[in-house]
Amino acid sequence: MTQTAPEQPLSLVVADLLPFLRRYARALTGSQRMGDRYAATTLEALLTDRSIFETASSHRVALFGAFHRIWSSLGSPVEVGETGLGAQAQVHLSRLTENTREALLLHTIEEFTTAEVAEVMEVAEEEVLDLLRIADQELEKSVSGDILVIEDEAIIALHIKKIVTELGHKVTGVARRQNDAVKMAAAKRPDLILSDIQLADGSSGIDAVNEILADAGDIPVIFITAFPERLLTGERPEPAFLITKPYTEDQVRSAVSQAMFFSSSEAIEAD
Repeated sequence: MTQTAPEQPLSLVVADLLPFLRRYARALTGSQRMGDRYAATTLEALLTDRSIFETASSHRVALFGAFHRIWSSLGSPVEVGETGLGAQAQVHLSRLTENTREALLLHTIEEFTTAEVAEVMEVAEEEVLDLLRIADQELEKSVSGDILVIEDEAIIALHIKKIVTELGHKVTGVARRQNDAVKMAAAKRPDLILSDIQLADGSSGIDAVNEILADAGDIPVIFITAFPERLLTGERPEPAFLITKPYTEDQVRSAVSQAMFFSSSEAIEAD
């Protein structure tokens, strides 16, 4: 007689899903600190009421749904009184249709189906489809700028360059090594950096970005990695924007459009 595997305890299920909730929260806020704070608030709420896990279609939908209820009532993309790029982000975000960023991130970066997004956001699926359509229109035309790509694989670099160029951005350079990236950023300060983690000569994209930010100040950064959970622990300085390899064009488009609203100047630690 075949025996079914015992169901994994809910605490372990949530622990496995938590890194990706952090990714979503960080992308919404543009900040590791604020994003992780919202994720922690979600966990605290679930300690007192786990009923959502009994009614949702999956544990993943339940966790993100709990987060979205909190975000909808308390969410603010940048802190009140913030200056510089943070304040600029608030201005840009105030021009967007409500809930478009949430729907876009859930569908593209977190790869929920439109039906699951509807369940997370507690709206009709038709509304989600409409929000995604509006998000594409608004984000593509909202902010454009100069982008530095740090990627050692030529085919991937060309693909990324094609995607961001079609969004209306200009690629100021493609660097395969840490030293090249630093030199390119010094020659032309980018508005956004899109970086792989491991580079051609064994150097680190994280180290390259940290060196650039030390000189250039606040610049939004997107990291591309096959192991995003390693940079989503919440235990050290980590990035606000992450794309998982292998990525889709929609994921790059969404991440680039989101990141252009924010600044990410904290030093990031390697594994």
